[in-house]
Amino acid sequence: MKVAYKYIYFIKIENKPKTSVWHCLSQSSHAVLGVVKWYGPWRQYCFFPEPDTIFNVGCHKDIDDFIGQLR
Repeated sequence: MKVAYKYIYFIKIENKPKTSVWHCLSQSSHAVLGVVKWYGPWRQYCFFPEPDTIFNVGCHKDIDDFIGQLR
């Protein structure tokens, strides 16, 4: 499954019994920018960025929107 935004997109890479794991990728280079997955201590989905990645406000909004839809 793929969920696309203007500059980034998400692809489901794993289905767990109650949660899922998603790669966040760049629309232009298709590089993996990070992972969205369940973080048990906070009991919510979180974004785990790859080292040395940079995000602007628009990307943060898209990531926030995507995570909000996973609830």
